[in-house]
Amino acid sequence: MALPAAAEPADMLVIAHRGASAERPEHTLAAYELAIERGADYIEPDLVVTKDLALVSRHENELSETTDVASREEFEDRRRDKTIDGQRVAGWFAEDFTLAELRTLRAKERIAAIRPANARYDGLYHVPTLAEIVKLVRAKEAETGRRIGLYPELKHPDFLLQEAGIDMVDLLLKELRDLGITDADPVYIQSFEVGVLQRLNQRSDFKLVQLVKPEDGPADEPSMRYADMVTPTGLEEVAKYADAIGAHIELILNPDGSPTSLVADARANGLDVHAWTLRPENVFLPAPLRSAGGDAARGNMAALKEMLRRAGVSGVFTDDPKGAR
Repeated sequence: MALPAAAEPADMLVIAHRGASAERPEHTLAAYELAIERGADYIEPDLVVTKDLALVSRHENELSETTDVASREEFEDRRRDKTIDGQRVAGWFAEDFTLAELRTLRAKERIAAIRPANARYDGLYHVPTLAEIVKLVRAKEAETGRRIGLYPELKHPDFLLQEAGIDMVDLLLKELRDLGITDADPVYIQSFEVGVLQRLNQRSDFKLVQLVKPEDGPADEPSMRYADMVTPTGLEEVAKYADAIGAHIELILNPDGSPTSLVADARANGLDVHAWTLRPENVFLPAPLRSAGGDAARGNMAALKEMLRRAGVSGVFTDDPKGAR
């Protein structure tokens, strides 16, 4: 994979994907704090909702992959089967727990086979609220003297609205207002869905990011495909409500490492491009950038970062903020 020739690009924003999740269990205050210490410009909490309408940070509303809920006998009767975005999912769901109940759970490493060192921290951390994350950010800003941005993702907002009557737009805007956060602060709000971003665009001036990937389409727009949304015509429509796209690396780089037309097409429509996700382990890297030692060994993430920088992306999501600097 050769580096494409290009003029010297500007520095990319470093967005800590679920915190410093290559070093601590994801979506914990410890992961966010370490990410800030490693130099992240933004931290990225995925937001789900409790039964009593608290915004908390988990990768999914299903809790068993990232907490010890499956081993808690007192919650065995909460196990459910649900159809989420067209997929049947079995497990325990945040929207079926109050915040007080959720507080009794403890976080665990989601991919322990790849990150066994992170599993040493299993059981130490609770599930954080958005308010706690903001409190941490403000404390670290006071400590470091630099601004630290928030980059929340709203998880399954259409499912929650249709199945539970929970409006994540209302919840998020109220929470941000109560926390004293305005559109003048460094905040991006992201989603794979369209309607939630369009509503946020109508009701706020926060920067909005449409997430896109090589396959499928938005859960709330069954007739749409992400492949169509990243064409010049599709990007023109996205630009009517979003400020940037968060694009899978495969949409930004060709297999040989050269850039696709996506960044240029997005910029022609006034959209920034943030790439996801830079991870250090071999299993997440293109074959030519892997090292010896198996899936969990660290490969040449720096080369992939440089390819993205030369492709002109404005920011990069990463599990390893220090390595992405």
